[in-house]
Amino acid sequence: MTSATRVKLSAMMFLEFFIWGGWFVTLGTFLGTNLQATGAQTAAAFSTQSFGAIIAPFIIGLIADKYFNAERILGILHLLGAGLMYMMFRAEDFAQFYPYVFAYMVAYMPTLALVNSVSFNQMTDPAKEFSVIRVWGTVGWIVAGLAISYLFLWDSAEGLAQGALRNTFLLSGIASALLGLFSFALPATPPKIPKGEKLSVSDVLGLDALRLLKNRNFLVFFLSSILICIPLAFYYQNANPFLAEVGMENPTGKMTIGQISEVLFMLLLPIFFTRFGIKKTLLVGMLAWVLRYALFAFGDAGSGAYMLLLGIALHGICYDFFFVSGQIYTDSKAGPRYKSAAQGMITLATYGVGMLIGFWVAGLVSDAYLLTDQTHDWKSIWLIPSGIALLVTVLFLLFFKEEGVAKQEVVEQAA
Repeated sequence: MTSATRVKLSAMMFLEFFIWGGWFVTLGTFLGTNLQATGAQTAAAFSTQSFGAIIAPFIIGLIADKYFNAERILGILHLLGAGLMYMMFRAEDFAQFYPYVFAYMVAYMPTLALVNSVSFNQMTDPAKEFSVIRVWGTVGWIVAGLAISYLFLWDSAEGLAQGALRNTFLLSGIASALLGLFSFALPATPPKIPKGEKLSVSDVLGLDALRLLKNRNFLVFFLSSILICIPLAFYYQNANPFLAEVGMENPTGKMTIGQISEVLFMLLLPIFFTRFGIKKTLLVGMLAWVLRYALFAFGDAGSGAYMLLLGIALHGICYDFFFVSGQIYTDSKAGPRYKSAAQGMITLATYGVGMLIGFWVAGLVSDAYLLTDQTHDWKSIWLIPSGIALLVTVLFLLFFKEEGVAKQEVVEQAA
C-alpha cells in the first residue's frame, strides 16, 4: 500500500465515524430537549439503527458485491445522507424528524461495511495494516464529541437552552457531503461477485452459518450476544440525556473517554485472551456492563462524578472484551467457508434484533420512570440494565464451557 493510499483510507475512516459520532451520541438529548419526544419516540428513533443493520446486508450483498464499485456506492450513499441530515436539521417536531432519520440510517449502515471493503481491497496483509487505518475512525468519533462540547459548546446548559444541539445535524451533514465527494477519489473497489453468478437470499444474509447453532457452546454465546445488546441499547439511548440532566458539564466531550478506553483495551485484548481464554474474557466483558450501570445508578455530577466517569471509561472493556472477543470466537468456530456468513449472522442478530429489542425496552423503562417533563428516576432506570446484564452473565457462566481458540486468530482478529 502506498503512502497516498494510506492517507486516503485514513481520511475516509476519520470522516465515516466523525459523521456518526457527530449526531448519534447526542440524539437522545436532542429529541428530549428540542422535539420534546417521549421515551417511546426516542426508542423509535434509535431503533432506526437496527432497521438499517437489518437492511444493510441486502444493499451490500445485492448491489455492492455484484453490480457497482464499492467506493462509488459509498459516495452516493453519503451524498444522499448529507441531504437527509439537512432535513433532520430543519425538522420541527418528531413526526417530521422520524422519516428522515429512518431513511438516513438505511443509507448509512451499509457504509460501515463499504469502508471496510474499500480498505481491505488495498491491503496485502490486513492483520497488520487494517488497525492502523481503522483507528482513525475512533479518532474521528472522539474529535466530533470534543468539538460539540468544547469548541461549539452545543451541549452546555446555555447551548441546550438555545436548542443548539440541532446544529449537530448540520455538522454531520457537511462531513457527509465531504466524504461523499471524496469517495469518488478513493481507490477502485470492483464488485466481488461476477455478474453472471446467482446470489441467493441465504448468501446475502449469511443464513448458511445457522448450522453453527447446532454447537451448544456457540448457541449459548449467540443467545447471550442478543440478550447483552438489551443493556447496550440503554447506553446508546440514555447515557447522554442522563449526563446532561444530572448536570455534568460537557457530557458529549466526556463520553469520548469511552472511545479512548476502547483503543487502549483493544491493545490489551490479545494478551488477556490468550492468557485467560474465551470464557473468562467474555465474562469480564459482561460483568463490566453490570458494574458500569451500577456506577451510573449511584453516581452524580457532584461528589459522585468519579463514578460516572469510571462508568464511561468501562466502555472499552464492555465493548472489546465481549463484542470483539465474540467476533474472534465466531471466526474460530465458522471455519474458512462460513467466516463471512457467520460474522454477518452475528451482526444481524446483535445490532439488528438484539438492539432493536433493547431500544424498545429502554424507551418503555424511560417513560415508566419519568418524574416530570424533563426529569427521570435515573437510579431505577440504570439498575434495570445492570440487572439484565447480571442475569445474562450468570446464564453464560452456567451453560458455556471453556474451549480453546488459536492464538494466531486472536492476534489477527484483534488487529
